[in-house]
Amino acid sequence: MSKKVQIKAISEKLITERLQFENPWWITGRTEEFYSVLKKRLYFESFHKLVEETDVRRAVVLMGPRRVGKTVMMQHSVQNLLENKVSPGKIVFINIENPIYNNRGLEELMRLALTASGGTSPGGYFIYFDEIQYLKNWEVHLKSLVDSYPHTKFIVSGSASAALKLKSAESGAGRFTEFHLPPLTFFEYISLKEYTNLIKPGPLSWQGNLTSYFTTPNIKEMNRYFLHYINFGGYPEVIFNEKIQSDPGRYIKNDIIDKVLLRDLPSLYGIQDVQELNSFFTTLAYNTGNEISLEGLSQSSGADKNLLKKYLEYLEAAFLIKVVNRVDDNSKKFKRVTFYKVYLTNPSLRSALFAPVDSNDELIGNIVETAVFSQLFHKPGFMPWYARWNQGRNNGEVDLLGLDPQRLKPSWIAEIKWSNRFFTNETSLKSLFYFMEKNNMKSALVTTLTETGVKEINGITIHFVPAALYALAAGAYNISL
Repeated sequence: MSKKVQIKAISEKLITERLQFENPWWITGRTEEFYSVLKKRLYFESFHKLVEETDVRRAVVLMGPRRVGKTVMMQHSVQNLLENKVSPGKIVFINIENPIYNNRGLEELMRLALTASGGTSPGGYFIYFDEIQYLKNWEVHLKSLVDSYPHTKFIVSGSASAALKLKSAESGAGRFTEFHLPPLTFFEYISLKEYTNLIKPGPLSWQGNLTSYFTTPNIKEMNRYFLHYINFGGYPEVIFNEKIQSDPGRYIKNDIIDKVLLRDLPSLYGIQDVQELNSFFTTLAYNTGNEISLEGLSQSSGADKNLLKKYLEYLEAAFLIKVVNRVDDNSKKFKRVTFYKVYLTNPSLRSALFAPVDSNDELIGNIVETAVFSQLFHKPGFMPWYARWNQGRNNGEVDLLGLDPQRLKPSWIAEIKWSNRFFTNETSLKSLFYFMEKNNMKSALVTTLTETGVKEINGITIHFVPAALYALAAGAYNISL
């Protein structure tokens, strides 16, 4: 007769030892040296202000794609608390992804952490839960903690951003403050790489979506950095590692894209055909900045149109893409949305999937447009539009505009170009002029390769600025909010 094997549960002692390992400052008074030498994201100050708001009974939910530096930002936050004389024993960091914490609720983990740190009451504690999405129904647990422990600050993060975004909206109303950490902006790239000697504040009278602007003494060098950013600049780890840059597909595709497409989204939404999802995303990535229709994609792929629509929603919730909707030449929204533009939220995703681009690539215009849009998507409440119309011989398109929410009329307008042709030959902008005259607009911005200037044409003012400088200013503006 065979003897039954008794499966032992992971002991609380083992969990306590793991907690002590994850919180070295309980003994040393400081974070690991690995984190202390890493540069802070420029979003750090805005994030840490929310952490320090202990008089507000709200958990901070740090959202964002994989590998943008969420764990590092939390460790930097711990470091700041220590520097501001918060007792080391009152700071707790728990990585929920570790299997040792399986089937343990947040409150139980908090209790074990208090024991491990020598505490008796959670009052005055700062408790960080990293990779929160690995706990089922995490949002219910977190809301309960916020309600039950008003004198404890809870900070959570997660990479499966679709789950975070959807569930925090459903269950965390009034108890969660969301903070979105995007991929690196071009302004952060310039700052972290210490190229700021190439920029200085400059005037820009365009009344658009910027409050600041930069000039540069060397636009050719700035463009070289902009192209490097487009190919490799979305992730902090990549911009300082030439080995990764030599094979971005291995790092970005395998470690970021595939984990979202093959693991995160299927597990969250029960997606059955992972290959179909992967193929759909690859098609969108290759066509970033192009107008698409689900009807056309359905016909070409043989996939169900409604299923593709769900895939589109999932990929957007996971911060991989951004869908931009269309208006007509009168700035009217379409009652039935059949066409969209889809942009990658980070242009280096495309380089990793296919190949790095240079200034002469046949699709460089779309990729530069994607890079510019990726700076704008992170502005709170920002909703860009594009215009397109087809009226017999009168066809046209405008790349980017903002709609006044009260008047539902365009408040600003921009054309994203990677060429000086439109600066030297303004008649090439006939679609822009047509749209502006029809909507009674007097000012627009058009990006160029290297040229800067202002031209008055038939009562319309066109501000020409290099695309790299526009992207730089857009990224800087969002960080300052």
